[in-house]
Amino acid sequence: MNNPQGSRLRHGDEPLCNHSPNPTFSSILEARLQRRQVLQGGIAAAVATFFGLPALNNASKSAKAASGSALLGFKAIPVSAEDKVVVPEGYTARPLLAWGIPITGTYPEFKLENTGAEQGMQVGSHHDGMHFFPIEGKDPWQGSSTEGLLVINHEYVEPRFMHAAAKGQQLNDEGYPVNPDGSRDPDQVLKELNAHGVSIVHIKREADGNWTVVRDRLNRRITGLTLMEIQGPVRGSDFVKTKFSPDGTMTRGTLNNCAHGVTPWNTYLTCEENWAGYFVNTSKGPDQKPNLPREHKRYGVSTETSRYGWELASNKADEFIRFNATPTAADATQDYRNEPNTFGWVVEIDPFDPSSRPKKRTALGRFAHEGVVFQPPVEGQPIVLYMGDDARFEYIYKYVSAEPYRKETAGGHLLDNGTLYVAKFNEDGTGEWIPLLFGQNGLTPENGFTSQADVLVNTRTAADFVGATKMDRPEWGAVDPKTRMVYFTLTNNSKREQDQVNAANPRPKNQWG
Repeated sequence: MNNPQGSRLRHGDEPLCNHSPNPTFSSILEARLQRRQVLQGGIAAAVATFFGLPALNNASKSAKAASGSALLGFKAIPVSAEDKVVVPEGYTARPLLAWGIPITGTYPEFKLENTGAEQGMQVGSHHDGMHFFPIEGKDPWQGSSTEGLLVINHEYVEPRFMHAAAKGQQLNDEGYPVNPDGSRDPDQVLKELNAHGVSIVHIKREADGNWTVVRDRLNRRITGLTLMEIQGPVRGSDFVKTKFSPDGTMTRGTLNNCAHGVTPWNTYLTCEENWAGYFVNTSKGPDQKPNLPREHKRYGVSTETSRYGWELASNKADEFIRFNATPTAADATQDYRNEPNTFGWVVEIDPFDPSSRPKKRTALGRFAHEGVVFQPPVEGQPIVLYMGDDARFEYIYKYVSAEPYRKETAGGHLLDNGTLYVAKFNEDGTGEWIPLLFGQNGLTPENGFTSQADVLVNTRTAADFVGATKMDRPEWGAVDPKTRMVYFTLTNNSKREQDQVNAANPRPKNQWG
């Protein structure tokens, strides 16, 4: 039996939650282009001008040079619509760490009948961001290229492929088996939770060129159940106090892990993206309409059924019912109304210390994190990093540490004390970073903000208030290590209608960015 789908969005999307009147980047860019006039070179040259970049070279000439260039080092493959991996002559492609490969514990071999506990010893599902850490464990970029730790995010699951009980059922990509009474099998829920998170795997290239898994104490699974610390300004605040952690210092698990970041001190940052739909809050107001706090509503917490119905587990175990964020008790320390507030963060993991506890770095803000990109660190200067909120009409952020970077003492504490900024672009081609600090720029009690913890738990609302520029799903970012210029990919905006098309955004229902 399938779970109710209704109008539920597909993987990688969340409900449109930004209803603020803030201008969109497209409208600002359009106004800029109208004044400057696009005479030659098309929109690409105009965009380069907007950001103060050198004029682009002739595109057709560049494309022609690239296609025939010997610098590629291989014969280009032809365009193909075949559903298979195609590589150039002389190259091979092989699976390395597929879902279900055993990496730790008792190393249980993959089979459809694997239990939830066995999944917790195997590679998770639906890989996303990843990084190869050289085995020396001293630097995230320098060292062995043939042996190291591959750290992989697992963004989501498809229950229809995970359970023997799903055989023969007509389930879509978010459908899941349920019991006749509408409840869910607890071990299926456990298996799905354990397929989320992160895998840390010691791999080594053999003499024949194949890569193998090394059985090592460093191999580890971090899942939707792993104990984690809440760090930074939100730690201990009323926003994250729950029945599990009445003092607001701990939570369980990380979910919807999309892209990532790598710190200069050799740790891994995993980013929680479309996490809100994993929770449900059925609270109703006097008018019987949904009545959610802004820290739920502005992020898209479901008002009907959660994404996978984990709160429906028939054994009503605490680790499962926490996905029901509906208030059910006298205060937040006796239920899970605040559980969604413990998600939406960047999580730091030390891949070389299997005894270390992952830490949610709340100073970096709460939103649909895609990844974290660092400016190259400079001795004696603050750490600077950039992040995108990967949802339609959301924002680009920057974080600057309060303390300077010192290579000998650098660590995660640099991510707990600093300033989070949001980007505002202007029609004249300039822009500004607006600090999201309690007491500044109207983020005051008079305007509904009570503390820095409030500003960070409600990062999107704070960014709305200060007039940040709406973007079309800012996703992956990169920093040029020579020029230190920052680049962001805007993924798509499928909500753009025909009457919203303009010179900067010529495609309605733009699916591909």
